[in-house]
Amino acid sequence: AEKHAGVSCVTASMDDIQFEEAARVGQIITIKAKVNRAFRTSMEVGIKVTVQDVLTNVEKIVSVAYATYVAKPVGDGKIQLEPVKLLSTEDQLEHTLAIERRKIRLGYEQVFLNLMQESNKEGEYCDIFEEEDAVSADLTHVQSIELVQPPHANHHGNTFGGQIMAWMETVASISASRLCRSYPVLKSVNMFKFWGPSVVGDRLVFNAIVNNTFQNSVEVGVRVEAYNCENWIKDQARHINSAFLIFITVNDKGQQLTFPRIKPTTKDGVRRYHGAIARQRIRLARKCMMSAKEVKPSDPWERSNQAYVSYSNIAALTHLAAKRGWNATSTLDDIKIWTHEEGDVLSLKIEMQVKVPSQRAFLLLSDFTLRQQWDKHFLTCKVLQAVTEDEKIYYVTSPPVTGHKPKDFVILVSQRQPSKPSEPYIVAVKSVTLMSMPPSSEYCRSEILCAGFQIYSDSNSSCTVCYFNQMTSSVMPYLAANLTGSSNSIEDTALECIKFLELKGSE
Repeated sequence: AEKHAGVSCVTASMDDIQFEEAARVGQIITIKAKVNRAFRTSMEVGIKVTVQDVLTNVEKIVSVAYATYVAKPVGDGKIQLEPVKLLSTEDQLEHTLAIERRKIRLGYEQVFLNLMQESNKEGEYCDIFEEEDAVSADLTHVQSIELVQPPHANHHGNTFGGQIMAWMETVASISASRLCRSYPVLKSVNMFKFWGPSVVGDRLVFNAIVNNTFQNSVEVGVRVEAYNCENWIKDQARHINSAFLIFITVNDKGQQLTFPRIKPTTKDGVRRYHGAIARQRIRLARKCMMSAKEVKPSDPWERSNQAYVSYSNIAALTHLAAKRGWNATSTLDDIKIWTHEEGDVLSLKIEMQVKVPSQRAFLLLSDFTLRQQWDKHFLTCKVLQAVTEDEKIYYVTSPPVTGHKPKDFVILVSQRQPSKPSEPYIVAVKSVTLMSMPPSSEYCRSEILCAGFQIYSDSNSSCTVCYFNQMTSSVMPYLAANLTGSSNSIEDTALECIKFLELKGSE
């Protein structure tokens, strides 16, 4: 961060940290960090930690994390950061997705508050509080006091964020251990945010308590307060950090053990109890959406995961577009068709030259209610939810193929405008599951794994429109017919798209 900013920087926050592997004594740890994107006064730093066993030479990922840093002000004004220079395709990918991750950070509190409102329904979870074998949360309270000494501080004199996290893990581990007969193993850290600095000579007071248990895991909340000598006498604390740490326990065979239920005894304890449930929903949604999973593409659309489904929608299209090894299969004057094979996955790319400004093409292509005017595969299309200006959920029906039922889709369309001229407009599409629109017997519910448009500006009056689709069974017959020369369905649809854009673009 300081190498990019050219001035002193401090950690503002850490995104949720998930630990995939445990590093042990004698293994080699490699830590790589780089600035993914600089915003006006803050920047995202991506951190990748791997561990290598010297005996087997096997290397595994311990964690991939993202930290937000801000430049330390010089005087009254904030320091404006220079843009990051993108030197590779990987740099471009992370640069694009950094702004999506920033939206998740900024929207986290609202998502959490929405889930808390759901959790606080009258009577909900009251039966759990009355369980006879539930352990009182008060029995898990642990307090620790640490004196910040020079080895604990960085070159600015501020306490290392990692040192604070290490102390937090220790006190949280002791708190969790009071519920089990085994050593707790840290699996993730949530909402690690710095509210203020601490310096050499400060006394840091750590208070940890179990907020809730979830069968095989436990959430421990830790609050950190700082005192200097004068504050210590007056009992005036500075709240500098809070975080929530998730632990599991395993037996000698590596099997996860079950935690006893927890029983809050105060009004604040009940609040923490419900808060842990809300955070677990967000945590599970994040893990599901942001991991590379080979499962049914249709993700559930819920309050807890909307930001992560949107992120995965944009991320999937961005990664698909950036893949190497696209092969041209058909070339016309204004249309090129490309295919990409990776294992059993086949993807399609259609590149169209259009005499319309890129912003106009973006507005027309992002409104899917207009799609049936040029795409014969869209029979009907209506908006089910206008979530935000950039996110809409549509219900689409498609005409039947001979001998089959008509198809229907529930899709999320995420649109993004570029932050600078060299970046494309993005319209990403993927299937989602909506409780209010279950499958019906009249249609064959179909899925879109990853599809959408990237629109690049060529001039003030022309653009290049690239359409992508990761093949599913519903699209494969059209591509197969095109490749064998028995159909020009894809070219015909592309030509209709160009005509539509140029006609509407001139209005």
